Amino acid sequence: MAMFLITLGFFLVIVMAMAVGYIFQKKTLAGSCGGLANVGIEKSCNCDNPCEKRQERERVAALEIGDISVKNI
Repeated sequence: MAMFLITLGFFLVIVMAMAVGYIFQKKTLAGSCGGLANVGIEKSCNCDNPCEKRQERERVAALEIGDISVKNI
């Protein structure tokens, strides 16, 4: 039982040290692989129509490059 408590205490100290380091760095959580866009997948759902936010982003992007069509409006 003593060995278990020593091991548990050791792991708790390590986790607390990592938490303190994370707090002082003030970084936001981020993935390391770049997400689905890194492997060529544009959206993560299988829906036919993208959500309103994505439609707006696509419309603004089309306006910026001058590629306006009925699909983009």
